Amino acid sequence: MFEWVLENSWVFWLALFLILAIIEMMSLDLYFIMLSAGALGGVVVALAGGDFWLQALAFCLVALAMIFFIRPIALRQLHKGPADRLTNVDRLVGQDALVLEPTTKLGGRAKIGGETWSVRSQDETALAPGMYGTVVSIDGATAFITMRAQEPHES
Repeated sequence: MFEWVLENSWVFWLALFLILAIIEMMSLDLYFIMLSAGALGGVVVALAGGDFWLQALAFCLVALAMIFFIRPIALRQLHKGPADRLTNVDRLVGQDALVLEPTTKLGGRAKIGGETWSVRSQDETALAPGMYGTVVSIDGATAFITMRAQEPHES
């Protein structure tokens, strides 16, 4: 069996490539995909007729080059953007809220970011329908708003 692997080593490297690529899909840390690129280097050398030791050397060199030179660039691209990027409901804090129903500390409804939310007044102020407020915080499915002093800005 070992002779068959040596004679058809391109199959070994291709299988290793697929296995490493599947592991990368589960781990998503960009190490295994770099190793799989090294396995493709082994495939190329095997198809060119190189000895197994040369194929293994190509695997190591390509994988190391990918890990030390390509992986850091790829990670920078993946993590590009502000570190404090807001997601989900956190991005709604500070947005304008159009009051749809009379709103007090006990409850009400307002349109925030194009969606209708259950809201409560953050302070003792009652807000009438048509008034604008600002989202102060969100707790579960309820937004807490305060009355705006001026007309809302367009966003």
